[in-house]
Amino acid sequence: MHWETKGPKNTDNTLKLALDRARESGIKHIVVASSTGRTALNAAEVAGDLAVHCVGYHIGFDGPGKDRMPGETREKLQEKGITVLTTTHLLAGVDRGIRNKFGGVYPAEIMAQTLRMLGQGVKVCVEISGMALDAGLIPHDEEVIAVAGSGAGADTAVVILPAHSNHFFDTKVKEIICKPRDF
Repeated sequence: MHWETKGPKNTDNTLKLALDRARESGIKHIVVASSTGRTALNAAEVAGDLAVHCVGYHIGFDGPGKDRMPGETREKLQEKGITVLTTTHLLAGVDRGIRNKFGGVYPAEIMAQTLRMLGQGVKVCVEISGMALDAGLIPHDEEVIAVAGSGAGADTAVVILPAHSNHFFDTKVKEIICKPRDF
């Protein structure tokens, strides 16, 4: 499915397509990018028996010590059985710190820009599934569905076989369930 435009107006339909595909294929884990927790809460409402894992922005993304996800939202997610991962972005981290300090472009940022050729959401799906795998939230060598967006909400979903970050290029995007056509 291709949405005509990107953005949060696609969230409900993206989640429906992702969850339907998970049930059709026997996939048990959904990894959702959600910086504020809203998209993950939406997923929790419709996920049923599927395991939902939320990957948010790292603390400090918006400034030293700042957390974009409100504490009460984090608590609600955890009460609903959703694991919340807050950690450094797989394709940013130290490379971005070097760029911010000294300028230039580094390998992880080149990789991120290359993935953005398929859309911001596809890049984020690859990134969050690797982060969730590295954190032990999802099983190794098992396909999952990753859901992400182009800034807010969700407009992209993929079936992916993630690899640990130290084997990043073993990651396999098996299916693009949906994404915006105009990104």
